[in-house]
Amino acid sequence: MFARVLTVAACFGLAAAQTVTLQAESAALSGVTTATAVSGYTGSGYVEGFSDTTDKITFTVNSTEAKLHNLNIIYNGPNGDKQTLVVLNGAGGSQVALPATTNWTTVSAGQVLLNAGSNTIEIQSNWGWYLVDAITLVPATPRGPHKITTKPVNSKASATTKALLGYLGSIYGKHILSGQQDQTSLEWVEANVNKTPAILGLDFMDYTEGRIAHGASSNETFKALAHHKRGGIVTFSWHWNAPAGLYDNETAPWYSGFYTYASDFNIATALKDTTNANYTLLMKDIDTIAMQLKKLQTSGVTVLWRPLHEAEGKWFWWGAQGPEPAKKLYRIMYERLTVKHGLNNLVWVWNSIAPTWYPGNDVVDIVSADTYAEGDHGPQSATYNNLLTLTNDTKIIAAAEIGSMMQPAQLKAYQADWAYFMIWTGEYIDGGKWNSLELLKQVFNDPYVLNLNDIKGWMSFKG
Repeated sequence: MFARVLTVAACFGLAAAQTVTLQAESAALSGVTTATAVSGYTGSGYVEGFSDTTDKITFTVNSTEAKLHNLNIIYNGPNGDKQTLVVLNGAGGSQVALPATTNWTTVSAGQVLLNAGSNTIEIQSNWGWYLVDAITLVPATPRGPHKITTKPVNSKASATTKALLGYLGSIYGKHILSGQQDQTSLEWVEANVNKTPAILGLDFMDYTEGRIAHGASSNETFKALAHHKRGGIVTFSWHWNAPAGLYDNETAPWYSGFYTYASDFNIATALKDTTNANYTLLMKDIDTIAMQLKKLQTSGVTVLWRPLHEAEGKWFWWGAQGPEPAKKLYRIMYERLTVKHGLNNLVWVWNSIAPTWYPGNDVVDIVSADTYAEGDHGPQSATYNNLLTLTNDTKIIAAAEIGSMMQPAQLKAYQADWAYFMIWTGEYIDGGKWNSLELLKQVFNDPYVLNLNDIKGWMSFKG
């Protein structure tokens, strides 16, 4: 389908101290159309469509000075949870979540750093099928000092665990730690960028019996030990195959068993009581991973531990039944690993943004999000600000997975104080499409970014 483009752009003037509302139907529309069928909108209508990735609204904004503004989107989301992409002046911006709603709702879209003179703000389709009524721009005020705590939620946390949280707190807002998922990808960075990321990302995926039975094996624990010996930091996620009910067919093979579509495993049913077979299988898998974590604890390795990641996306079975079962499983896991198994080497990292999914300050050390916005090397300020609000700025915030590298200058300008980033593996790091080699060299060599050689001694941090 060819996108229909309206070539007449509306321009809006913005004074230094002015708060304005910009109507979507008055902006330049590409592939989308105006409508009036859904009542409650402001102005003369709203914009709908957003069926193709190229569909967008473009606002032209004239500012009297260079200034940071808070951006809000007034939208309606009758077709479920969606995402949009905000692009400022053709580059940068934020991936913005648009939760499902049948009412006209205002959502924070982060911030935009307007230049003096003419600027463009694009609302791009991304994960489409929503309605946009307008955007608002409000001059931003500088944020005060952070209120984060670096005290581990586990009162028996090891000295190295306390040191890691303390160290992260000491650099928070001043630097960002570099990270790379997968040992092979980290070695690619070393060979091509001539820098070693501070954090190595690993996965416990192939340690459970359900995958070993199909021939899987793993040496991720040994990779963690090696990176720790170099003075580095390790983080583990867990693409956890459903412990039962795998379809294992052509469209859903066994190795995709962590996806919702790949099994009939129901987490809500499994957690109804502690006597059913599926509950027992869940606990057995947790105990299996505990064995690997104990090996790391014995060697003095602290882990940035990120279980049940991306739960609110619902594409993994642990999020498929909504927030309550996911939070319940997370708290069960916290109790089992810290109390039953005595694991005190874990920094607990939660990985969803929505407040309804948050398991609680008492079991979370760091809040995080995963952002994939191809071609967008901005600060992802909307996501950062949502995490800031989630805990009232009491927890350190991390970019646990990214596709596109964030520009340090943008991070500082937007006060998007991510503690660390973790570039995902494969094409995201070495393909040249998501991140050019030139950009990678620029970022890894920026003084704001701390690599392995810059963090030596973090294990003895006293605070």
